[in-house]
Parts: sequence; C-alpha cells; structure tokens
Amino acid sequence: MQTTQHVLFERSEMKDRHLVRKKIREHITDKDKLPILIFPEGTCINNTSVMMFKKGSFEVGGTIHPVAIKYDPRFGDAFWNSTKYSMITYVFNVMTSWALVCNVWYLPPMVKEEEEDAVHFANRVKAVIAARGGMSVLPWDGGLKRKKVKESFKEEQQKKYCQIV
Repeated sequence: MQTTQHVLFERSEMKDRHLVRKKIREHITDKDKLPILIFPEGTCINNTSVMMFKKGSFEVGGTIHPVAIKYDPRFGDAFWNSTKYSMITYVFNVMTSWALVCNVWYLPPMVKEEEEDAVHFANRVKAVIAARGGMSVLPWDGGLKRKKVKESFKEEQQKKYCQIV
C-alpha cells in the first residue's frame, strides 16, 4: 500500500477526515501523480442499486471520472449477503463459480458546477452512474444494513409516505 500512495483513515475520527481531505487536495493538484480511485458508497450492496455517496470525495474539487460497475450474475454471484452466508461459504461459492463477469462503463468526466455543493454534485454523479448501470438510486447509505435505523430517518420516510397518501 505504501508504493501505491493509499490514503487510509478512520471515518468516525473527525481529525482523520480533515487530514484525508488535505492529502487528497494535495494529490490532485500534483499533475505528476496518478488519479485517485475512490469508492464513495463506502460499501457494496446487491448489484441492483447505487446508495448514497459520502460527500467528502466531492468536497475537494478536481475532475471526477465516474465508472459504473455491475456484476452479471449469470455464471456466479459476486455479491456477499453477510446476513445469509458466512465468509467461508461466500468464498467457496465464488471459488466454485463458473465465472464472475463484471461490466464496466467509463463515463464522461464531471466537474462540480459553481452553484453546486458537494452533496448535490455527489447526487448528480451517482444518478449518472446508476442510469448507465441500469440500477436504482437510493437516498441512504450502506450503514443501514449493519446499524439500527435512526428514528429521524424513519419519521422523514413516514412524512413522505403521508404526503403521497
């Protein structure tokens, strides 16, 4: 990892977040360095949706080169449902799959517009990726599959449902 200039941090540590933002800004301003590969969802889900992007990647400026990635489950499923299968079972399934086929689409570069904040920019990039991959857009992050849902989020969804009804 030291030879490829990884930027590691603890997401829950605010001090680390600021340091990472600074390191990324320095990296993207140095034209001799390679582009940074970031997975802004922070986790993988079941290959049907694109979840909320973490805004930090979109706060630092620079050009984003979006990539849509979608696994084709016809020969083997790359998705690990950790609530259904143990890691050993998942690894066994992957290793005994006929093939893991992945479609990758390199999309046109995107730049943050003047009136856009990081969240809106992230949502615009996410929508482009989801459209190209034929996936739906989800407004929540991957933490919901591992943590208890906040009451404020439940209330917000209930209010939206009430408006529809």
